Amino acid sequence: MSEKVPERIVVSGATGFLGGHLCAHLVAQGFDVLGLGRDASKGAALSCAFEAVDLAETPSLTTLQTADVFVHAAALSSAWGPRVAFERANVTGTRHALAMAHKLGVRRFVFISSPSVYFRFRDQLHLSEDTLLPKPVNAYAATKVAAETLVRASGLDAIILRPRGLYGPGDTALLPRLIRAAARPIPLPRGGKAVTDLTFVADVVRAIVAAMTAPPDCAGRTYNISGGEALAIGDIITAAAQAAGIRARFTPMPAVVVLASARLAEGVARLTPGQPEPVITAYGAGILAYSQTLDISRAGDELGFVPEVRFADGLKRTFAA
Repeated sequence: MSEKVPERIVVSGATGFLGGHLCAHLVAQGFDVLGLGRDASKGAALSCAFEAVDLAETPSLTTLQTADVFVHAAALSSAWGPRVAFERANVTGTRHALAMAHKLGVRRFVFISSPSVYFRFRDQLHLSEDTLLPKPVNAYAATKVAAETLVRASGLDAIILRPRGLYGPGDTALLPRLIRAAARPIPLPRGGKAVTDLTFVADVVRAIVAAMTAPPDCAGRTYNISGGEALAIGDIITAAAQAAGIRARFTPMPAVVVLASARLAEGVARLTPGQPEPVITAYGAGILAYSQTLDISRAGDELGFVPEVRFADGLKRTFAA
């Protein structure tokens, strides 16, 4: 499955959740790693070399002239925010990352995208990478689609990964959001039976390493990455809350009511100074209401990727850390 093992690796978003785990793993494996990020203080705490770089500007590197692989994990990931901020971070940032990769002469460019590009307000099970993409549900999904287009047109030997629902030690997004939500009654449409798949961060790191070393005929390909388990939304929230010592409370509610309430809350937020994120977004309501799981067979067949961490174990490892 693999070819030449890379020696010098650049990781953007190194001070983020996934980027930090990836850098630590690569350094432990003996690779020469340069992490990129905007926060110099966080970068100083990494176990690898670091340069403070804002990819949304016009960046240049001072410590590196060549590299074997560029992993572009930097992104603005949120269900809410001004479109211009997503364009700047996810589209302009990717354009500059690609230009930097060209200048470094990299052999492989690995882009971390998102399965949010598939989202529709309906059940979707075993989605393949060839699924026709719908109109983006929000600015994050729209800018990820645009960034993927830039990557495919770059002329680089590039692989796109779409990892689903990352969690693990140091997670500041998924599980913390669920736990905060569990502090109040949670509207649960359709009895909480909607299912999704999550991915432990170590499994995503393994998928990235597999993409880094995949043969040239994988270039230009897109791969779904997940833990491979269809988990009920209600069960995920209950388990996360229990691990945090909280009892989750649910309020059964029709999906149309939850979605209407979320859209009203979004409208109010847009008219409020600063446009604060509403308690629940339409996308968040859709996640609660509708099933979405990924077919990861292509990653298994072509990259040799098989998820190793089941949710029950991953949750224990997350809270143990």
